[in-house]
Amino acid sequence: MKTRKLGKNNLEVSAIGLGCMGLSFGYGPAVDKQQGISLIRAAVERGVTFFDTAEVYGPYTNEELVGEALAPFRDQVVIATKFGFKIENGKQAGLDSRPEHIKEVAEASLKRLKTDVIDLFYQHRVDPNVPIEDVAGAVKDLIQQGKVKHIGFSEAGVQTIRRAHAVQHVTALQSEYSLWWREPEAEMIPTLEELGIGFVPFSPLGKGFLTGAIKEDTKFDKTDFRNIVPRFTEENRRANQALVDLVGKFAAQKKVTPAQIALAWLLAQKPWIVPIPGTTKQHRLEENIGAAAVELTPEDLQQIENAASKIPVQGARYPEELQKLVGR
Repeated sequence: MKTRKLGKNNLEVSAIGLGCMGLSFGYGPAVDKQQGISLIRAAVERGVTFFDTAEVYGPYTNEELVGEALAPFRDQVVIATKFGFKIENGKQAGLDSRPEHIKEVAEASLKRLKTDVIDLFYQHRVDPNVPIEDVAGAVKDLIQQGKVKHIGFSEAGVQTIRRAHAVQHVTALQSEYSLWWREPEAEMIPTLEELGIGFVPFSPLGKGFLTGAIKEDTKFDKTDFRNIVPRFTEENRRANQALVDLVGKFAAQKKVTPAQIALAWLLAQKPWIVPIPGTTKQHRLEENIGAAAVELTPEDLQQIENAASKIPVQGARYPEELQKLVGR
């Protein structure tokens, strides 16, 4: 597996990481713990060195799973986790990025992850009640204490990133980015390039949609987050199938899978972009990792661009309440 550097802080990771959320949370029932450990360790064996979790996934159970799975390989891997939510009675209950809370979360995450340092500590969502300078300052303190190596932000807006970066050099921004969510290209990617910050796209396969495995009549488990995503209504899935067909056509030409085209497209955008597809299945893990070897030529990229630009994507990527938390 090739490696890439996230930002000017030289955090070196595998070109494709593993988003671990779906093993515990978000896309239906959690997997059996041993199955989750096996999948994470299979990723390590295949050269993945970048693993993404958060205290709120579960809550807590995903960090515990990741910590146990990676304990034997701790010095070979980079673990990213996140702070910024209140958790009450085992449920997410609003935002909390007060400096004292950040430090409490760091201590608890270190224990669950079975480690003495968090490689990359993201603010999960921007908290409008806490100045971003105070957030960056709290993580800077943790970096000085040797408990955290790098600071990141998830779904933050351009001005927030600039203000935080002035306090503590930001290593990575994590946000959604894929062939069917390209908003970061307008402002975010130029800003990251200017400041020397890496970009970690989550949902690089459009929450599974770009793989071609989801049709307009696909039924999701009742606990699956996609049930409330406007983009996943049957009507919007039907309209958005045109983009999936386009990706499928290019995949057939290249003799690879649609998922591999979608990931290779992201990798081709910038050398400091590291997507983190998630999966619960080993054959999908191998397929995703295989995308790192798929080369798209400038002509390929131009063809994809020309075709994709004619397909308007239907439906918001978040329900209204969640949309309010992003881009602040």
